[in-house]
Amino acid sequence: MDNFVVSARKYRPQNFNTVVGQSHITTTLKNAILNNHLAHAFLFCGPRGVGKTTCARILAKTINCTNITKDGEACNECDSCTSFEKGASLNIHELDAASNNSVDDIRSLVEQVRFAPQAGKYKVYIVDEVHMLSASAFNAFLKTLEEPPPYAIFILATTEKHKILPTILSRCQIFDFKRITSNDTVEHLEEIIGKEHIKAERNALQLIAQKSEGCMRDALSILDKIVSFSNGELTYKNTLEHLNILDEEYFFKLLEYLRTQNLTSAMLLYDEINQKGFEGDMVLYGLASFIRNLLVCKDPASAGLLESIEGWREQYITTAKQISTPYLVSALNILNDAEIHFKMARNKRLHVEMAIIKLNFLAQAIELSLEDNQIVKKKLVDAHYPIRLKKIMPLSNMVVNSEAKLVIETNVLAPAKPAPAKPAAAKQPTPTPAPTPTAKQTAPEKQATIPVIPTDTSTGGPKKNLLAVLQQKYGQEYDIEEVKESLPLEMELLKKCWDEYAIYLEQNAKHASSGTFKVAVLTIIDDIHFTVTVGALTAQKFVEQERMNFLEKIWDAFQNRAIQFDILVEAGEQEDVPLHMRLNSKQKYDRIAEQFPLVRDLKNRCNLEVYF
Repeated sequence: MDNFVVSARKYRPQNFNTVVGQSHITTTLKNAILNNHLAHAFLFCGPRGVGKTTCARILAKTINCTNITKDGEACNECDSCTSFEKGASLNIHELDAASNNSVDDIRSLVEQVRFAPQAGKYKVYIVDEVHMLSASAFNAFLKTLEEPPPYAIFILATTEKHKILPTILSRCQIFDFKRITSNDTVEHLEEIIGKEHIKAERNALQLIAQKSEGCMRDALSILDKIVSFSNGELTYKNTLEHLNILDEEYFFKLLEYLRTQNLTSAMLLYDEINQKGFEGDMVLYGLASFIRNLLVCKDPASAGLLESIEGWREQYITTAKQISTPYLVSALNILNDAEIHFKMARNKRLHVEMAIIKLNFLAQAIELSLEDNQIVKKKLVDAHYPIRLKKIMPLSNMVVNSEAKLVIETNVLAPAKPAPAKPAAAKQPTPTPAPTPTAKQTAPEKQATIPVIPTDTSTGGPKKNLLAVLQQKYGQEYDIEEVKESLPLEMELLKKCWDEYAIYLEQNAKHASSGTFKVAVLTIIDDIHFTVTVGALTAQKFVEQERMNFLEKIWDAFQNRAIQFDILVEAGEQEDVPLHMRLNSKQKYDRIAEQFPLVRDLKNRCNLEVYF
């Protein structure tokens, strides 16, 4: 029984012309070989499975070929090409940097570079997955890579260019490989199945190309699996089944249910998809790709970006004309958010169903209008309104009920409206003034402190203050008192409050604070400021602790809450700070070493370093 060789190895390109989808690189390399403009170091970078290592091997074989064709290809007949095909060439060395990434591996490679080739022109060193080298290995490779012998050529290959040191990049000629397009992949697969005598539908090959995402190695591996699964006959149906891909017919049905807001049918269709073994993230991903394809089909100029098989292209274009662009963009945004948060959701099915419910009512959420045959957003306000200002009631027309915390408007000072003219014969009765209530009532009532604000009546009469108005209207219900005038700071009253607070501290067993208050010196600065001078920092802390309680007493005594004081410490006084708190780390070490010389000897003998 013959050993089976996978298609990725069996049909690996042997010359530049058979490399798929990288014509911009193969043409450059062939011209460099024909014109003898070869660089001493190449860097091939790009996605996986696009031909980086293949091109490196073809380049190594071609530059050592003794009979290069006019097109810059190897002859595949000379001794050098024959030995290369058999894997016995001594001029080509391959190193897998993923498993040989140490400094010793690079040093052994550098040692081999010193020896000239036995046959052929060049010794080629292919380093695959070069980004896996350690930083030390890169540094050991720098000098040799910059100035190699004239017969040495280095070809580095990597999938992660950003991980390579800039000093390596600057010494190499960089070639960027691109992903292989779906059309190129399908054409290459058709060529292979023709050689293998395999029956395959073109839709199935397009599905394989779409699943491989531009990687030819993956496409060939998928082809081998499906050939084994389908016994040599590739159809669209068995390819869908093997690749576990949702048929786009499901998405067309789901979109139709969502457009008509048939939520029941949409949920039942999702249940059918779920029972077939498709996870919620696959449904979200497939539906998002489906909406994306519809969006690119809205414009014929972008229809070439459609990522789908040919059988569905016409239906995509027809359906895209029936759906508005805002609906597609909003749906794509909902699906993108749902896919991002899918992993964090505990109830996966409910998470997907919530996204379907949002899509079902999406048409109602989008408010659009047509103006000049263009879709624009509706204006929420069609007319312009001036700024609306809230009328503020004068303070003289309101009273604060301190018990209920309500503001009651009074009509005593409201501007009087002119009365309509009446015949002179009609006489109006003269209103009798209401009796003025006394300042205090016999029954205990709540006190409301009201500031005295002189106001002018609207009728041009004599001025009435607010207290008189309130006494006239509410005097029977409340005990109204006038606010007392604030007093300026005066040393006698201030000293009295200070001494009383010192006695209060003494009675509450705060002897240290009480002693500080007794010896402190008070000085008045202005009407609302005074200073307290103490003898030490600790005394300052005692006064600071009692600041707010003492200020409450002062504010009540002087009827002025603007009074404040500062605490000063006498300049001549210094506290006895312990020695260990005055010294820094180095001073502490010097003092210890002075007292205990063995500490310094231990440091010198052991070559210790002290970090201060």
